[in-house]
Amino acid sequence: MSFDGLRDFALLLARLGLGVIFVAHGWQKFFDLGLDRVAGQFHTIGIPQPEVTAAIVAGVELVAGVALVLGILTPLAGILLAVDMLGAFYFVHATNGPFVENQGWELVLALFVGTVVLAAVGAGRFSLDKALGG
Repeated sequence: MSFDGLRDFALLLARLGLGVIFVAHGWQKFFDLGLDRVAGQFHTIGIPQPEVTAAIVAGVELVAGVALVLGILTPLAGILLAVDMLGAFYFVHATNGPFVENQGWELVLALFVGTVVLAAVGAGRFSLDKALGG
């Protein structure tokens, strides 16, 4: 496999892995927890406009996660998800140390870095972006 082929395969793996994680989190907010519960959680931690923010966050995670899986509008999806993770870091995880078991920021940081890389580099050859000439 050439370097370009390896790069495109790595981008595919990154898109699929990150996309599935974000789809799962968006799905959970919409259908498992429900937006009312998510908004209540957002309210207790001081997130502004919790009802609106809960819907936006859930929508971004679900729709942009699907976009990553498909490799469509990848730079935009990456930027939206990176901003989502900045909000999660600031409002929830920053003061809890690094470890997930303590509501820490390690997963949020990894998701942020991954989405920034995809926003900067793009979806790669194995994507709808490439198939559609983007």
